[in-house]
Amino acid sequence: MRLDKYTVGAYSPGAPLWKQIAWYYLGSPLVSSYWMVGSDFKCWLLRCFGARVGDGVRIKPGVKVKFPWRLTVGEHVWLGENCWIDNVAAVTIDSHTCISQDVYLCTGNHDWSSPSFDLKATPIHIGEGCWIAARAMVGPGATIGCGAVLCMGSVAGRSLAPMTIYAGNPAQPIKERQMSANLEELDMANADPNSMRSGLVKSVNNSCF
Repeated sequence: MRLDKYTVGAYSPGAPLWKQIAWYYLGSPLVSSYWMVGSDFKCWLLRCFGARVGDGVRIKPGVKVKFPWRLTVGEHVWLGENCWIDNVAAVTIDSHTCISQDVYLCTGNHDWSSPSFDLKATPIHIGEGCWIAARAMVGPGATIGCGAVLCMGSVAGRSLAPMTIYAGNPAQPIKERQMSANLEELDMANADPNSMRSGLVKSVNNSCF
């Protein structure tokens, strides 16, 4: 392998140089800031640089985004402390998904069969209602099905089925994800706290640890 012959081929960052410089020196430090910079401002800043960000998104300190113009985030998504969205290709995170602390979403890869170690980039799509737990990793080209859970420290190098809990490296299915209430019951509870009588929602163990 000859790294002095490395090439990105036809790959492009997807934005003019001035925009990349402005992001690295202005936008990115503010989005990842540990100072009193609120989620609403961070979302606004990401939108200014081309990201598509829904309402109610919460961004904790230390979050890193490679290219905001290649990021789509739905509504009420949580991005935990120090998660890294390394989106040289597009990353899509659907609504009501939790990306926990120190998660790494990696869209970049290399052709290990090429003497010049050529760059390869493929998108990641994380479906609605997922939980990517702390220090988990999602690799290039993976699609995480709606409602799937990737447990702490696990590695998803391939696509994961919906409503399934995965653990390990590589991530393996360990059980189906069972919800303690359906969405209609949850909406009722939010509308009228007294409407959820004792026993309406069964207590189940949903822990993936």
